[in-house]
Amino acid sequence: MKVAGTIKELQKTIKEHGLSPVGFVPTMGALHEGHISLVRNAIEKCPLVVVSIYVNPTQFNDRNDLKNYPRTPEEDLALLGKTLRQNDVVFTPGNNEMYPTEEREEYHFGNLDDVMEAKYRPGHFNGVAMVVQRLFEIVKPDYAYFGQKDFQQVAVIKELVRQTGDRVKIIGNPIIRENDGLAMSSRNRLLDSGIRKNAGIIYTTIRKAVEMVSDHEIPEIKYFVKENIEKVNGFSVEYFEIADDRELLTLERKSDRIKGRKHFGCIAVRAGRIRLIDNMEFPL
Repeated sequence: MKVAGTIKELQKTIKEHGLSPVGFVPTMGALHEGHISLVRNAIEKCPLVVVSIYVNPTQFNDRNDLKNYPRTPEEDLALLGKTLRQNDVVFTPGNNEMYPTEEREEYHFGNLDDVMEAKYRPGHFNGVAMVVQRLFEIVKPDYAYFGQKDFQQVAVIKELVRQTGDRVKIIGNPIIRENDGLAMSSRNRLLDSGIRKNAGIIYTTIRKAVEMVSDHEIPEIKYFVKENIEKVNGFSVEYFEIADDRELLTLERKSDRIKGRKHFGCIAVRAGRIRLIDNMEFPL
């Protein structure tokens, strides 16, 4: 694989290879098996794959979260070196390369801007849209791969592509989980040991909630999820909602389900000092 730190270097390398389609996996580093699964899926389809590693400051509404976000560049490159091929490229830009001037773009995503993550992290998705659009303009990929753990983010990026008319096809990939069911996340390494020991409660609770669908209404399911997780010391549910996979319209009753769409239970949990998210399809 090759490593490019500047846009000029990256674009020159892509042009020299002349391969298509181009697959793209944007990351913020601190890579784990979930990221590598995206890379493998891209490799299966694309003769040239670009992986970016960039901790994007514009999507952090909490400065401390940005400061404490794990950064493991040497480990990341070593891990990618075991997976990427000779012609694939890792793009590692700095802030001045990504944002040479002050960014002021504003995006509007309808209901996607108002619920769940958007409600609790104001400005987050505008920052995501800014960096993703910038990366798409730089890389010009045919396919871009994102993990379904960030369920709302995938919906936002699909809407971004629809609004901009970009030709890239967005591919959502299944959640990769730890042995206890915890969704793999770069933030997992920040969990205190006692909290990490019990973090599987998030997955097991959502799985039980799915089993409740046939005999219980949504308010009962939401009550169960909150009570079951918060009985574990150090855990608190920020939100749990069941929503469709396109507009993220949250449901109050099962009869509110939208025909022809899939519905997912989406959750955010404060696990000690770390915030974790997860989701699972609910067969309504």
